[in-house]
Amino acid sequence: MTVIVLPANQPADRFYLGGDRIAAFRGSAPAGDHTPEDWVGSTTTVAGFDSLGLTVLDDGRFLRAAIADDPVRWLGAEHVARFGADPALLVKLLDAGERLPVHVHPDDAFAQSHLGCRNGKTESWIILDAEPGAKVHLGFREDVEPATLAGWVARQDREAMLGALHAVEVAAGDTVFVPAGYAHAIGAGILLLELQQAADLSLLLEYDGFAIDGPRDGHLGIGFDAALPCVRHQAVPADTLNELCGRIDDSRIFPAYGDAFFRAVHHDGPSTWEPGFSIAVVLSGEGRLAWGTDESLALRKGMTVLVPHAAGTVRVEGPVELVRCRPPVA
Repeated sequence: MTVIVLPANQPADRFYLGGDRIAAFRGSAPAGDHTPEDWVGSTTTVAGFDSLGLTVLDDGRFLRAAIADDPVRWLGAEHVARFGADPALLVKLLDAGERLPVHVHPDDAFAQSHLGCRNGKTESWIILDAEPGAKVHLGFREDVEPATLAGWVARQDREAMLGALHAVEVAAGDTVFVPAGYAHAIGAGILLLELQQAADLSLLLEYDGFAIDGPRDGHLGIGFDAALPCVRHQAVPADTLNELCGRIDDSRIFPAYGDAFFRAVHHDGPSTWEPGFSIAVVLSGEGRLAWGTDESLALRKGMTVLVPHAAGTVRVEGPVELVRCRPPVA
């Protein structure tokens, strides 16, 4: 089974601006000013749609259908034994052309009990580019009473919501792990690589001023009264925030407990990979990806490559920097 070069997969008309930084990273023409997300190797659909967001292969099949036809060759027997024919991973390129609203993703328990979904959405960010002074916002600085938060949402008090969060200035190479339940927002002027659980579940605490009908679409389909309990109201202390924020060249990109949700490994130069489903995102340099007896692929910045389990042992050759995105530990 061969590796697959993945083209851009940018669902159009998202509710926030962006797209130019993705085009510049990939070395392609812009797809539009409301195409701020590139769903890489996706078997996950945009919430409310049957197929939007799914990756389409060269033969016209959805990647999701191809994996369902032969899950062990794509994912490996151990993964299939635990997760079935689901990669349990969604990788995105995200270009924040404006600040994203304050929002929250539910955890697994809430998704299972309230939404009929197998998993919630813990996510992580690897900052690829950021304008000077760009910030992300993550976790409440002080405890917030449920009634207080409900009032902010009802009044759409965006200053109160944003001001209650930790603000973290970011630059290229920074990493942020975002546990489910944590209120957060991505500031304008940031291009990031996102790894997340395979679900499109967002509770929009803030929606006023964005091209979205918050009262209709922002509450996970169950109403704000039912959805707000998924928010973590407790303060995130400084030592926890420090644990969640790191650098791409740290020995681990994300905290060790993140392996239960997804894994990422930073490679800078030659390396050898054991067999396993993965999505490689090339950050810089040029080189080759080699597998089998005589198969190889030239690599350059901006490429995204899907490596199926059946490709076997893979070698990265040359001065190329990339991130290997992997599913959770089986």
